[in-house]
Amino acid sequence: MSSVPQVPLSYEDLVAMLVELRERVDRLEAENAELKRRLGMNSSNSSKPPSSDGPGRPARQPGKGSGRRRGKQPGAPGWTLELVADPDEVIEHRPQRCGHPGCGAPLGDGREYGRQRRQVIELPERRSVVVEH
Repeated sequence: MSSVPQVPLSYEDLVAMLVELRERVDRLEAENAELKRRLGMNSSNSSKPPSSDGPGRPARQPGKGSGRRRGKQPGAPGWTLELVADPDEVIEHRPQRCGHPGCGAPLGDGREYGRQRRQVIELPERRSVVVEH
């Protein structure tokens, strides 16, 4: 549309200009609505690939879940590495004094305080075999 003419316009010219402006506003509003609709598109609500979503993670929707906690479930059988009956080496650790802060009382030989067994399995270093032909 051109600039406003300096000559006075007739009533019919003003009505025609008003109709033209109204049509232009309607077209621009439709274009604006289409652009807003396209701006809100992402890979979850359109056929766009996920790489076009832009940076940042989308807000994660809370799932309904299964109602169970992660990990081993109560009542499920456990798997434990059994102790070896005949270890290659046994090292006795007997404290001489109480380790409680402020106590330090002598414990004697430590036999009457119970015994707990722990086993550490050390794997031998594997040596590579080089064969020349």
